[in-house]
Amino acid sequence: MTQIVPGKFKGAAFRKGHVIQEEDISRLYDMGKRHIYVMEIDAGELHEDEAAVRMATALAGQGVLLAPVHEGKVVLKAATSGMLWVDKRRVTEMNEIDEISIATKKPYSHVDAGESVAGLRPIPLVIAEEKIAHVERMAREAVGGMAMIDVLPYKPQCIHLVTTGSEIASGRVQDQSGPILREKMARYGLGIAQQVFVGDDTSDIEQAIRSAHAAGATLICVTGGMSVDPDDRTPLAIRNSASQVVSYGTPVLPGSMLMLAYLRETVIFGLPGAVIFDSKTSFDLLLPRVLAGIAITKKDIAQLGVGGWLNA
Repeated sequence: MTQIVPGKFKGAAFRKGHVIQEEDISRLYDMGKRHIYVMEIDAGELHEDEAAVRMATALAGQGVLLAPVHEGKVVLKAATSGMLWVDKRRVTEMNEIDEISIATKKPYSHVDAGESVAGLRPIPLVIAEEKIAHVERMAREAVGGMAMIDVLPYKPQCIHLVTTGSEIASGRVQDQSGPILREKMARYGLGIAQQVFVGDDTSDIEQAIRSAHAAGATLICVTGGMSVDPDDRTPLAIRNSASQVVSYGTPVLPGSMLMLAYLRETVIFGLPGAVIFDSKTSFDLLLPRVLAGIAITKKDIAQLGVGGWLNA
């Protein structure tokens, strides 16, 4: 039985199995309880605790841990740092089942080990077992062996930076991209293998990209020269070097001028200036997917537009 004292307490005042004593009566009155009911669960019904545990077990992947059930709710926690995976379509379909509630954090986002990533529960105290069995069947029908909710660990990375701009290569202006990207990658437990400085010549940028690829880079970040000015050569250099260009431009602000391409298996990001000056950009939305080894399509980027105004 839950008691709520605004601003002070919300939790179980009396738990299952508690034997009511005379001294409990005053607290029950304070909770607005004037009657005590005896519950008998019929065949084909489940108590909320059992129902919640069964749902959580069905939905959770190997990268997720189940916290102990509490007041009919189970919280899922990340077993490791990585990218939160949610089968959005199937979880949405599960929530369309009457009296089922499944809430997750935003898919494809970075989570730390131990972080809560989802919570689920049946709405009533007693629920029809068939509804929980339906959720379990839907979970078993997952395509590709993926769980409904999981945390995917990041794959080992060899990250190279290609920093463009004659003003930086000549030493007239101090590089800012290197320190910021090193700090950003450190949040994911990653380091930068190498950083090279080139000017604004397209062929030099292309050569730096190809050299990074030949050196075993799994991720190449090219900074500078990403706008539409005539002397911004980075997009052309990436296009000439890549085997596939996914997108030049994203429906995300800040970071709309970001470019994503692949050189065979190597990911190439063309990073606009916003990445240096804004704490969260389109790069932060896409990076966890790349680190988890998920290939990104043009459709994936197009879907970022809804909710892509990050400074709102």
